[in-house]
Amino acid sequence: MTTVTFDQATCYYEGAMQPSVDALDLEIGDGEFLVLVGPSGCGKSTSLRMLAGLEHVHSGSILIDGRDVTETPAKDRDIAMVFQSYALYPHMSVADNMGFALRIAGVPRAERMTRVREAARMLDLEAQLDRKPAALSGGQRQRVAMGRAIVRRPQVFLMDEPLSNLDAKLRVQTRAHIAALTRQMGVTTVYVTHDQTEALTMGDRIAVMRDGQLQQVGNPRELYESPQNRFVAGFIGSPAMSFLPACFDGTALLVGGLRLPAPEIMHAGKPDQAFTIGVRPEHLEIADDGLPARVDFIEDMGSDIYVHASLGTDGAPLTVRVDPDKRPSPGTTVRLRVQKDRLHIFDRNEIRVA
Repeated sequence: MTTVTFDQATCYYEGAMQPSVDALDLEIGDGEFLVLVGPSGCGKSTSLRMLAGLEHVHSGSILIDGRDVTETPAKDRDIAMVFQSYALYPHMSVADNMGFALRIAGVPRAERMTRVREAARMLDLEAQLDRKPAALSGGQRQRVAMGRAIVRRPQVFLMDEPLSNLDAKLRVQTRAHIAALTRQMGVTTVYVTHDQTEALTMGDRIAVMRDGQLQQVGNPRELYESPQNRFVAGFIGSPAMSFLPACFDGTALLVGGLRLPAPEIMHAGKPDQAFTIGVRPEHLEIADDGLPARVDFIEDMGSDIYVHASLGTDGAPLTVRVDPDKRPSPGTTVRLRVQKDRLHIFDRNEIRVA
């Protein structure tokens, strides 16, 4: 059983006014695949490096399987890390690259090769064991880097944007392979990415970060359907959620000239409060009645059409998913009906209230 705990873990970089990671509290379960996601500079890679022992923890602590490793050197933490760059030795064969850490650790050659062949079989690299990295594709090199981590049989896998150097098609194939492989092995995995699609498709749970602070943790469906604040709502989902200004008049929400029913929880508030309405592309539809919007451009994804439009006179942007046979023309005006029971409502502090 291997768990990971961040307990108020904080990291400052020299000269910075704010911590790169600010009092991070996070529990990662045994065998769990947890994805740290957020925009560039949010602190996700720093959090991973703190766990790896590559960044100093200025306050708080980090525990692996209940053992405080805050001051433990990286080499003694029993973790294996896969980086964005493959960092393979060009003069060594695939087999030697995969077994290098074992050789340094003094593992006998026979055992080394047994582990290397086992990992190569899992990663479909058996035919490449005698080849050099220069003779491999990008996806194969990434699998060699994965194999190097696997042969060590660590307590925890750490992966820092390992797919960033791959093309789109190969990235989809490889992320499915990584997710299946880590679940098969049952090793606790912490995976860092800025790509929310990767996060949604790979993680058992997702931890969303912003400006060094944890915003929300949950499974992909929870984050998609019940974001705790506007940032999480806008970051999770592709295309992103659309946001519209709204006002509560005491009985209803006024949005672009429409009156929408206000949730019961809002009735205790004061009238004339400002809110923001969030709505996902699949919860809008072109209809005979609704919000008037000008079609700006069309994004044709094959099975789906995404209409990017501007709402009425305020010009608030909206994205609508429509069937290909209902495709409007750019420059025309359409009316958009909102699925009223699928709205997300955020207060002036950007906290979700309903």
